[in-house]
Amino acid sequence: MASAAFKAWQAADPEHRSEVSRFDMVIPVQIDNTVDYVARAHQLGIHLSPNSNWPFVICLGSLFLALAAIPFPSTTRIVLAVIGGVIFLWGVVGWVVVEDVQMFPDDSAPAHGEVHH
Repeated sequence: MASAAFKAWQAADPEHRSEVSRFDMVIPVQIDNTVDYVARAHQLGIHLSPNSNWPFVICLGSLFLALAAIPFPSTTRIVLAVIGGVIFLWGVVGWVVVEDVQMFPDDSAPAHGEVHH
């Protein structure tokens, strides 16, 4: 049955298979399927926070803090808690203080030199 269907298909399409595409479809030359999520969010009135790596640092600190909650010997727990606390605070300060100040500078700072209006 399959052989008969194949022979009927070959008879209906006598062109040699090496001269046409494998699936007899026209392949589009270029498809632009990129999406500008920032522009789309702005169009919809949604505020997106800027990209940041600091949440990963905060999660790493939280991991060490959570490991300190496991009943290990007290020295190990203290070391894990100190390492986790330092990494966690470093991530919070980096995200909230350093990166936030760089992304949203203070407009009330006095201008140096000439002021152009």
